[in-house]
Amino acid sequence: MSKIDWEKISMGIIVAAGSAKSSAMEALFAAKEGNKDLAKTKMADANKEIGEASHIHFEVIQEEAKGNQLEFKVLFLHAEDQLLTTQTLILLVQELIELHEKIDNK
Repeated sequence: MSKIDWEKISMGIIVAAGSAKSSAMEALFAAKEGNKDLAKTKMADANKEIGEASHIHFEVIQEEAKGNQLEFKVLFLHAEDQLLTTQTLILLVQELIELHEKIDNK
């Protein structure tokens, strides 16, 4: 990746992170309604989608690690923000799903 297409990279991260966020929230809603199977499926989707976003992000990190000087793009900063907040959301949703399961089993 000698010349970075910042718009393509950024939008790839934003789209994948957005899909992951939606899947995680759908998992939480399913857990809240007691649908454990759907919650597990949606969390698996969320983890797959955030993995895709992370992979795209890592390509840029690798370029910088190789010593290539990269110019700063605000859209990429926004993409990173979406990636990191979605990673946090996924962790919190997983914890909330586990709490729902504990409550449902009492």
